Amino acid sequence: MPDPNGFLRYDRRLPARRPVAVRISDWREVYPPAGEELIREQATRCMDCGIPFCHDGCPLGNRIPDWNDLVRTGTWDAAVESLHATNNFPEFTGRLCPAPCEAACVLGLGGQQPVTIKQVEVEIADAAVARGGLNPRPVPASTGRSVAVVGSGPAGLAAAQQLARAGHAVTVYERDDAIGGLLRYGIPDFKLEKQHIDRRLAQLAAEGVQFRTGVDVGVDVTAEELRSRHDAVLLACGALQGRDTPETPGRQLRGVHQAMTHLVAANRVVAAAGGGRPAPAVLPDGTPIDAAGRHVVIIGGGDTAADCLGVAHRQGAAGVHQLDLYPEPPHGRDAARDPWPTWPWVLRNYPAHEEGGERVFAVAVQEFVDDGTGQVKGVRIAEVTVERRDGRRIVTALPGSERELPADLVLLAIGFEGTEEQPLLAQFGVVRNARGAVDARPDWQTDADGVFVAGDMHRGASLIVWAIAEGRAAAAAIHSYLGGVGSLPAPVDPARQPLAAR
Repeated sequence: MPDPNGFLRYDRRLPARRPVAVRISDWREVYPPAGEELIREQATRCMDCGIPFCHDGCPLGNRIPDWNDLVRTGTWDAAVESLHATNNFPEFTGRLCPAPCEAACVLGLGGQQPVTIKQVEVEIADAAVARGGLNPRPVPASTGRSVAVVGSGPAGLAAAQQLARAGHAVTVYERDDAIGGLLRYGIPDFKLEKQHIDRRLAQLAAEGVQFRTGVDVGVDVTAEELRSRHDAVLLACGALQGRDTPETPGRQLRGVHQAMTHLVAANRVVAAAGGGRPAPAVLPDGTPIDAAGRHVVIIGGGDTAADCLGVAHRQGAAGVHQLDLYPEPPHGRDAARDPWPTWPWVLRNYPAHEEGGERVFAVAVQEFVDDGTGQVKGVRIAEVTVERRDGRRIVTALPGSERELPADLVLLAIGFEGTEEQPLLAQFGVVRNARGAVDARPDWQTDADGVFVAGDMHRGASLIVWAIAEGRAAAAAIHSYLGGVGSLPAPVDPARQPLAAR
C-alpha cells in the first residue's frame, strides 16, 4: 500500500534543467534523467487517497497509484509492466503530455503541489530500456486478417501495435519519408529526441508491423486499392490544417508562415545533421525559413508557440516576441472558474521561456508591415479586450494603443482547424464536419463501412494521451469487426470528452 505520509515528508521536486547557455547550443532534451533517489522520493508522495482522481484526468486509464508505489518500493520490473498495461508509449507521453492527471491529483485539493506523475512515468519508461530494452511481443499465429493504418502518429502507431499483438497483419502507410507523424518532424528534439521513436519502431517491426513511407494514400495508392488489399482501414491522419489570418493586411508578405512549416524545416535540419547530411532550413520550394539573425514574432500562446520559441533560440534569433491574444493568466488555479480536478487556466512557463524572448499578452496583430519589396519588416499590434457574446469571440482594439514590433520572420501558432482536405477523404467516402474533423459511429467506423478513424483526425488537435487512447479504442473496435477472439482494451468511446466542470 502507498505511504500515506509521503506527501508530508517530501516536497514536489523535478530534476534540474540543463543550463540555458548549454542547452540552446544543441538540440538535446532539456531535462536530464532524474536519478533513482529523486524519483523514488517523488513517487512516495503519491498518497493513499482512496479514489485516485488522476484516473479521471487521464483518458488512458493509467494505473498511476499502482506504479508510483512500485517505484517507491524499487519494484521496477513490475512498474514497467503496470505502466505498459495501459500505455503503448509512456516515453512519449511522459515527455510531451501536459499532464491533466497532475491537475486532477488529490493533493491539489488540499493546496499541495501534485505528484510529479509524468516525471515518474518517464523514468519507468526509460528504465524499461535500461533493464533489457523494449522487448517485442510477437504472436505465434496469425488471424489471417489484414489492416491498413493510414498515418503514423501516436494514434496510428498505438492501434498498429494493439492489432499486431492480436495477430492481425498490419501495414502503416505514411506520406512522409519517415515514420512518426508529428512526433518525427513536428516536435523538436529538445522535447523528444528521435531515438525514442526509433526504439519503438524497432519493437513494432519485430512484432510484425509493416511500414511503408513516402506513400500518400489517395494519390500514390487509391482508397479502392487499399481496401482491396486489407480487411479494414484505420484513418489516423492527424489535424494538420493550420488556422490562418487571411484577412489581416500583409498576410501575403514573404516571411509570414504557419508555425508548423518552420518546425518541420528545423526538425529536418536536425535529422539530417544526425545522419551526417548537412542541410539548410528551407521550405519545400527552397525558401529559407531559418531564424538565425532575424527578429522573430510568434503569434500564439500554446505548445506550438513555445516549440517555435525554443527553435528560434537554438537557431540564433536576434530577438523574439511571443504574442498572446488573451490577458496573462493567473499563476494559480481559480477555483471559481476551473474547480479541481478540472484542467485549470493558469500561466504555463515552458523551458523555452527561460531561454529568452518577450511575452506580450492581450494584443492582436493589426497589420504585417511591408518593407517595400514584399518582405515583412514588422508587425503593427494593438492592445485588445476579448469577450464572448452568443458563443462568438469578440476582439476589440483599444484606441491609441498601437505600436510596431520589428519582424523579419513571423510564425502563426494560433491552432488548427482539423484534418486537411485531401483526396483520400472523397475516395473513402467520408467528409469533414463543421470542426474540420471526421465523425465516428459508436464503433469508431466512419460513414464508410470498414473504414475507421481515430486520434486528432477524429477529435481535432488534442493531447497525445487522447491520441493513444483513441488508437487503442479503435484497435479494439477493428478487432471485433474482424471477428477476433476475445477483446482488446478500449479506454474511451468516440463521444468521450475531457474532464470539465458542468
